[in-house]
Amino acid sequence: MKHIHILGICGTFMGALALLAREKGYKVTGSDQNVYPPMSSYLESQGIELISGYEYDIESFKPDQVIVGNTMRRGMPIVEYLLNSELEYFSGPEWLYQEILKDKKVIAIAGTHGKTTTTSMVIKLMDDAGLNPSFLVGGITQDFGVSSRLTDSEYFVIEADEYDTAFFDKRSKFMHYHPDILVINNLEFDHADIFNSIEDIYRQFHHLMRLLPGKSTVIYPKPDAHIDKLLAMGCWSERCPLQAEHGLDIKPLLQDYSQFEIIDHNRTLKINWALLGEHNAKNALSAYAILKTLGVSLDKVTESFKNFKGVKRRLECIAQNDHYAIYDDFAHHPTAVAQTLRAIKARAGEKERVVAILEPRSNTMKMGAQESALINALHIADEVCFYQNSVMQWQAASYAKDNFLVFDQVANIVEHFKQSQPERFTHYVIMSNGAFDGLHQQLGALARRGIETEKVRNFSRDEILPATNVALGSYFFPAKK
Repeated sequence: MKHIHILGICGTFMGALALLAREKGYKVTGSDQNVYPPMSSYLESQGIELISGYEYDIESFKPDQVIVGNTMRRGMPIVEYLLNSELEYFSGPEWLYQEILKDKKVIAIAGTHGKTTTTSMVIKLMDDAGLNPSFLVGGITQDFGVSSRLTDSEYFVIEADEYDTAFFDKRSKFMHYHPDILVINNLEFDHADIFNSIEDIYRQFHHLMRLLPGKSTVIYPKPDAHIDKLLAMGCWSERCPLQAEHGLDIKPLLQDYSQFEIIDHNRTLKINWALLGEHNAKNALSAYAILKTLGVSLDKVTESFKNFKGVKRRLECIAQNDHYAIYDDFAHHPTAVAQTLRAIKARAGEKERVVAILEPRSNTMKMGAQESALINALHIADEVCFYQNSVMQWQAASYAKDNFLVFDQVANIVEHFKQSQPERFTHYVIMSNGAFDGLHQQLGALARRGIETEKVRNFSRDEILPATNVALGSYFFPAKK
């Protein structure tokens, strides 16, 4: 049995890759700086041995191959040891192509937003159509309960990330996938830690376009100024634009898009499902276009969308009672924040409130590269609880006012939640692509037991020093007018 050892195994992509390797018959071991549940316990349950940290002799494992995650950096002792050794090593995307993808018909979903949700929809639709695809997705699909699987199907569906591949390969991951069908949901500036501008992102996507054969298909929405500019740089594949004048479009039946129509030339499909928002309806249109491109039966599409459970942490309702609902959302970009809040506002209507609770955890948000866009997006909510965490490189306190509260401790967000007694039903949307120091679990537990806890004292505005925003008990208040 061939043995692979994975450095950085507990990341979403590398963990999913480890499971694919295990399904393919490899012995798999690995290590990570942060080995903790649920990924660690899940990998160990699959017979994968894990090591916490990187202080060990990698050659003692006697691996046939080493897969290097993109969190590994030059200067790390284990990386320097690996480079000085005779061990064979690969990036995760390169290994995936050589061992699995090159023998499959690859369907790749790319773009700044909606990749995970769209990929999960495609998997569900294809599975219901009897195609039984293999897949790797950057989240846990609630329909399948896993982030990857390997089957004997000719098809492999993959979320195609534009982030870089490894310390020795700075191309985007998707450069290794060689898709037969490529979806580009949208394009915006993101990943400010590795890209300096939107032009850098154009360049990576253009390199991908140059690799696609003429018989492949590119599915994309129109109008989209960024995608139009990308395609003007060169596209040698079949095009499938999603727009009314090209015969494929969507039409809302309810304002929150929980009911909408897919219009396919003279055919109309009514979709009634559990998801919200125009952005998700557009994701559904992309997924529908893939099945149409494959030429498979569309008889079950409406039922598949109706039964689609979505992805964990994508506007997932984690608790609800008679007074409020609490959602977990994997917010990573101002546009995604705005789309999510608009969807919830449409569902809430005028009679209910929406409160956004945000941790700016992505590298782009932490750096403040899109500070004003993020603040504008948050103002869609009726109230904002902003977490000024210790790694942020900009200050949000200057934006504080009556409905924009800034905290530097999660405990104080919990206390604020306890004190709140909304007169109207309230939707609390917790937005973070990380653990948020357990805030989801704390608020969910409070909701389930009805907040039978002691109230803490509310500070009066008269107690706050005038003329400036002052941190008081980790609770930032606006200046007194």
